[in-house]
Amino acid sequence: MVDVMKGKWTVIQHYMRTKYGHRWSGREAFEAWQESRVLRHLEWVRRASPFYAELWGNRPLSEWRDFPAIDKELMMEHFDRLNTAGIGKDEAFDIARKAEETRDFTPAIGDVSVGLSSGTSGNRGIFLISGRERLAWAGTVLAKTLPRGLLRRERIAFFLRANNNLYSTVRSSRLEFAFFDLLDPFEEHLARLQQYDPTLLIAPPSVLRMLAGAVRDSRLAVTPRKMISVAEVLDPIDRRYIEDAFGQAAHQVYQCTEGFLAATCAHGTLHLNEDVVCIQKEYADEKLRKFVPIVTDFSRTTQPIVRYRLNDLLTERLEPCPCGSVMTAIESIEGRCDDLFYFPPVRGGFARLIPVFPDFLTRAVIGSSAEIEEYQIVQHSPDKIEISLRTADRSRAQVQGQVADRIAELCRKLDCRVPDIAFSAYRFIPGVRKLRRVERRCAVER
Repeated sequence: MVDVMKGKWTVIQHYMRTKYGHRWSGREAFEAWQESRVLRHLEWVRRASPFYAELWGNRPLSEWRDFPAIDKELMMEHFDRLNTAGIGKDEAFDIARKAEETRDFTPAIGDVSVGLSSGTSGNRGIFLISGRERLAWAGTVLAKTLPRGLLRRERIAFFLRANNNLYSTVRSSRLEFAFFDLLDPFEEHLARLQQYDPTLLIAPPSVLRMLAGAVRDSRLAVTPRKMISVAEVLDPIDRRYIEDAFGQAAHQVYQCTEGFLAATCAHGTLHLNEDVVCIQKEYADEKLRKFVPIVTDFSRTTQPIVRYRLNDLLTERLEPCPCGSVMTAIESIEGRCDDLFYFPPVRGGFARLIPVFPDFLTRAVIGSSAEIEEYQIVQHSPDKIEISLRTADRSRAQVQGQVADRIAELCRKLDCRVPDIAFSAYRFIPGVRKLRRVERRCAVER
């Protein structure tokens, strides 16, 4: 067993050094390198995946950027013919479901680990990853996230909804890995975390915020060298609270079942991991640099991800990052496309609704008062929204009035009607549900 672990760690280190060692003279040279990798990968995928072979037909691979896009629904519908390991959807789902029920995430199908996406869109996805892919993933993630490079000992604590063989892959004599199950009581987490004293702390921002509150209340005294926010959108109001409590920057990793998509550099800028995934931009508003990513992961072979349209909304950074990376810098991850709000115009009925981006609403609320500690905005219908607030003092009515004024000001700028606003007390407990500060819960005709 020791020899096996040593062998795995050797491979992981190889992938880590590969990521550290890549340097390109500029964006043009990088894109040429990336294109050659993608074409080589697609040639293999067309031979190995009956689904993609049929989808692409005889079109030349040089036209791959115009191939039909897929999404989670289509991937699940054709799961058996899309994956290259001969694994059936029913078998994979049964293993993943039992793992979540028992909280034992070690079972696999041969060498292939199986997991479920969180299903925030109402449609849970199944993902497959082989042993070789796990090692490559581990090397890539560690190269981009370890606070002190390859040779120092680290104690990594991560808080997630579900564990996976992905995470146990990276165990070594230099790396300790502790999984904190979000379904366990928070007070138990505090006692265990205090004893573990991690050097690297990884958690959703809603959990990091609770840990930050415990630090402020002197119920927790840990000093990790680096904190990484995952799984949820890192909202500005949470970032400030977390960073103030821990006295350091909150870094980010943008990862989903479709791939390891982005990570922050030493300057705290989020960069797309374009050395493992090619991300095309489907603009929702090119002027505002807001786009939906279409992902082609040229490192995955068991469950190929090619021209996969995510349901996320990203904003590209305008200024170049001081780190000098050739990879695209991201200003913010706004959340899901499904969480764009739609309000009726000032003139006319409900036939033509006006889209309102989540960050517009976020800025309106948190910019209205410094007394707001936490918030959530939910759209229940085109003319009704609910705003839940937790405020720092007793002037709740005054703060609510200021928020309503800011929302009205935003609507005037966008030439849409001001919705009816219902205010409520803020309630959210981290666990199975992901925190979405801005959430639309109504269907709209667009």
